[in-house]
Amino acid sequence: MKMHNTMRVAMVVLGLSGVLVSAGSLFAEVDDGSLVTITSPKDGAKVGETFELTYALTKGSKAAHAHVYLDGEPQKKFPGTFKGLSKGKHEIKVQAATHDHDHLTATDTITVEVQ
Repeated sequence: MKMHNTMRVAMVVLGLSGVLVSAGSLFAEVDDGSLVTITSPKDGAKVGETFELTYALTKGSKAAHAHVYLDGEPQKKFPGTFKGLSKGKHEIKVQAATHDHDHLTATDTITVEVQ
């Protein structure tokens, strides 16, 4: 009898986790056909503590603009130039976004080394 109850509890837990996974997929990023390409600097480039970032955004059906991230942190109202970065490696990511700032799947990511 105990084994039967244990199996029932396991099935309920597994069922609940399936619901959570399904709910998470509601917030998945959308592929609207957009394309993001970082044009400068190139991946792996050695840069100074101040440098410009340029990228091309080919807008799909939902893209309105792009968001820029430095080491995973959003760069609010990014002016196009990084200034005063610490020495070492840094990851830069550019991601397409909708007018409402929802992320789309189109991204490009590079790593640079500040000398």
